[in-house]
Amino acid sequence: MTREHTELLAELEKLCFARPWSQKALLDEVDNPNAYFVTAVDGDIVLGYGGMHCACKEYYMDNVAVFGHHRRKGVGSAIVEALAAEAKRRGGEFISLEVRPSNAQALRLYTRLGFAEEGRRRNFYSNPTEDALLLTRRF
Repeated sequence: MTREHTELLAELEKLCFARPWSQKALLDEVDNPNAYFVTAVDGDIVLGYGGMHCACKEYYMDNVAVFGHHRRKGVGSAIVEALAAEAKRRGGEFISLEVRPSNAQALRLYTRLGFAEEGRRRNFYSNPTEDALLLTRRF
C-alpha cells in the first residue's frame, strides 16, 4: 500500500465496514514497522487491499476489502495469501483474524485458505451487534 492508494482505500473502507478506517489511519500504517499492507491492482486500477499487524511473531489481519465489481475473481484470496506468505516469511507462528458469523462468503474464503475457528469474541461488532469468530491459520 502506498500513500497514493489511501484516499481510494478509505472510500472502499466506507463501502465495506460499519466502522471504516479513515484516510489518515491508513496513511499512518504506510510507515508503521509493525504493519504490512498490500494493495491489489490491475494496471492503474485498485481492486482491493488488506493489512496485518505483528506482535511477538503473532500476526493479526486487520481488514481485507475488495471493490464489489472485482469480488469472486480471486482478488480476496490473493490478498489473504500475500499476507499469510509475508507473515510466514517473517517467522510468524500464525495469522489470525475476526469475522462476523453472518459473513458466509468470507467464512468460506478463510476456511478454504486453511483458517480454523479458535474462539469467539462476544458482541465484538456493532451496527448490528454481533459476535466475532476468531479464525487462525498456523504455520
